[in-house]
Amino acid sequence: MPELNTLRALANDKRLAILGWLRDPVAHFPPQVDGDLMKDGVCGLLIAVKLGVSQPTASEHLKILTQAGLLRTKRIKQWTFYKRDETALAAFKVALLREL
Repeated sequence: MPELNTLRALANDKRLAILGWLRDPVAHFPPQVDGDLMKDGVCGLLIAVKLGVSQPTASEHLKILTQAGLLRTKRIKQWTFYKRDETALAAFKVALLREL
């Protein structure tokens, strides 16, 4: 059965939007001073701006997605960058389809 944490993480429109944007970060986010959008991920601050929420609110959404194993993080200087974990997402899809 698919992990309950993962299902709960996906049961939110804002978190689904984040996962969608991170599928193609170059199309959805401006270039960053630090970190490559594709290689390193997207800065949490840029995600907060795109979501239209405060940085702490965005951080909570990103924390939930990370704890569910759907995102990977990378620290560069004082910033945290987020990138989809494609392996984990593929495994979740397989587990979900197996249950349906």
